[in-house]
Amino acid sequence: MILEDRLNGNGNAQSAFHSTDRSDTDFDLGDQHVGTAMDTPMKPDAFAISDEEKMNKISNHFAEIMDILGMDLEDDSLSGTPRRVAKMFVKEIFYGLDPKNRPSISLFENKFRYRQMLVEKDITVKSFCEHHFLPIYGRAHIAYIANGQVVGLSKLNRIVDYYSRRPQVQERLTMQIAEELKQVLNTEDVAVYIDAKHMCVQARGIEHEHCSTVTTEYCGKFLNENIRAEFLQSIR
Repeated sequence: MILEDRLNGNGNAQSAFHSTDRSDTDFDLGDQHVGTAMDTPMKPDAFAISDEEKMNKISNHFAEIMDILGMDLEDDSLSGTPRRVAKMFVKEIFYGLDPKNRPSISLFENKFRYRQMLVEKDITVKSFCEHHFLPIYGRAHIAYIANGQVVGLSKLNRIVDYYSRRPQVQERLTMQIAEELKQVLNTEDVAVYIDAKHMCVQARGIEHEHCSTVTTEYCGKFLNENIRAEFLQSIR
């Protein structure tokens, strides 16, 4: 039985795979670019140590990786690399893992009674594949229909950026953005469309440079074919 059949059969990706017969050329869910849940997989004690402690530990481990690869850490160009990588991981590209960095969203009364869809196009997506820790980059287009309140436009971009800045699979990222918009705006009427390129496809494995991945999430009124078509037309 193929992987997709087992995944659809019981909804538990890992147990489905563990029940299969495996050959000497083992592979896991990550090789198939499959995610396991809508929530980012996190340890219960993920925030038991400070950012500084995390950076120190990552720096030490990354120095060991470089050493194993045979790189000369005494070289002026490389000596600071472990610390730079550690700071980048904790403070920059994976800052979205920490709930304290979740953007603060202020809502405003929709005094002008705008009742049509609002679309924010071409929001930059910068993320990392959780299976190979290689970049995912592209654009997100999001829309909502106001339910009495509206949000500052830049906050829409910040929501996309926050959920992008963690190891991800694109399907989960799309759903997380949609769920956050629904909670923040108190409406089901949201749409998310992401078109992104994956370096784990371009730089390794099949090494196809020009393909991209499109994922969508339509909720509420956007399940209506005409409203969805209006949204898709607006982002083309």
